Amino acid sequence: MELLRTDAAHPDFRSLVKRLDADLAVRDGAEHAFYHQYNGLEGLSRAVVCYLDGKAVGCGALKPFGGSALEIKRMFTVPDLRGRGIARSVLAALEAWAGEDGYNRLVLETGLRNPEAVALYTRHGYTRIPNFEPYTGVDNSLCFEKSIRDGR
Repeated sequence: MELLRTDAAHPDFRSLVKRLDADLAVRDGAEHAFYHQYNGLEGLSRAVVCYLDGKAVGCGALKPFGGSALEIKRMFTVPDLRGRGIARSVLAALEAWAGEDGYNRLVLETGLRNPEAVALYTRHGYTRIPNFEPYTGVDNSLCFEKSIRDGR
């Protein structure tokens, strides 16, 4: 497994995000348009692409959130390779990068219809917080945070 630090312009990252968007369109149904408007690639200067045997198989990114926090965005693992630690590795790489850059808090939003993501984040120390904007009052949305120090 190889992890590449890049940005949202990288073609492999963009290709994986297209697959993520297709998956989310099915999961979110009629709500997809609401979520999609907040999932653009602008502002994603920190992105990680995971390669397995030379093929891009997972990704994630960080977006400025305010103060000393970053928001985790665009996490995805190709479906036929889930359960192999790809998402865990991408998440750890994002946490390390954020810590190296002096950030001490990560936040994220995921949905009730994405139980794999909820399990990943809770298993790795993320705790539920009240939904932040623009997800306040959105029943399907779940927001999480994790304090990080020294890239942990």
